[in-house]
Amino acid sequence: MKIPPSMESELSKWNNGAGIDLEAWLSCMGNFSLATAYVSVFNPQFVAFENYIFQTSEPLDEQAIENIRGFEAQEGATPKSVEWVINHLHIVDIHHRGCDDISSDKLIEIGNALKEIYEAKLAFLFPGKPCTVDFFIPENSEDYDDYQLSFWQKSHEKHT
Repeated sequence: MKIPPSMESELSKWNNGAGIDLEAWLSCMGNFSLATAYVSVFNPQFVAFENYIFQTSEPLDEQAIENIRGFEAQEGATPKSVEWVINHLHIVDIHHRGCDDISSDKLIEIGNALKEIYEAKLAFLFPGKPCTVDFFIPENSEDYDDYQLSFWQKSHEKHT
């Protein structure tokens, strides 16, 4: 992995200025509680429901199904738009708002990694239902809320 430029100065402070790589830094700074939580983001769970595929760590309950029906009922809704909105993830929401080390290069690195993970896992789990995974990078690199990942089934693209 290419080290985001915004992390280079942090890594170079270690070892009396000799620096360390990301894995060594992680072994000094990380913890198992965070690592466990990251599993839910970097190893997403998916569920097929009717003609949809959704990213969810919980079984679909009555409230989730009601939300799906609400999105379906909106004017102009398509199967693609329903999957997109339910599956979208703002990369910034992985951590708390106001996190002081946020930067566009980190959001891009995370977003691109998640895109690859989603593509691989969706293809593996649903080989007969190919999906488009989109990582949106805003024009204004400081619009941190707008770095978003989502996916939908390619078969739904003809309905837009």
